[in-house]
Amino acid sequence: MSDRTWSPDLDRLAERHFGRKKVQPSIGELRAFYRKAQEHLAYATIWWDGAARRELVRAFGEAIGRERLTCYACAVLRNHAHLLVRKHRLKAEQMLELLKDAGRSHLRGTGMAPPDHPVFSADSCHVFKSTPESVHSCVQYIDDNYRKHNLPPIACAFVVPYDNWPFHKKNKSTAL
Repeated sequence: MSDRTWSPDLDRLAERHFGRKKVQPSIGELRAFYRKAQEHLAYATIWWDGAARRELVRAFGEAIGRERLTCYACAVLRNHAHLLVRKHRLKAEQMLELLKDAGRSHLRGTGMAPPDHPVFSADSCHVFKSTPESVHSCVQYIDDNYRKHNLPPIACAFVVPYDNWPFHKKNKSTAL
């Protein structure tokens, strides 16, 4: 979802395209691009194995519990994560940084990431969902990611079922 390239060297490797292409590049084309791009990156790419993915889930869970966030879905994949977090006193950007900081600190602390590695990209995406239908659809999208990426799901004890918040309570009126 980025609308710019963070490294000018990467701009020279391929034509920039915002959004999803109608015809997706083949896996071979993607791998060739990643190989070319690797030498232009400021940090080596970290691919999260099962242990690192479980540690990230643990770190996210601790941060979510500490800040009393409500999370409706979470998928931690090989090189990115999806979380659906309910509106909160913290702004979306603050929640995003809180989760990235928790994951980064945890992976560095366990030796699964170098001490100077940012672990997450500088540019992250957050999208707002404003209807129960869009939240249900997003939960399904996130849950489907494990299958799409051929990964076993990781249980996230902090994920709670969506209850149609803020429309979950019946309208209670009192007689005057």
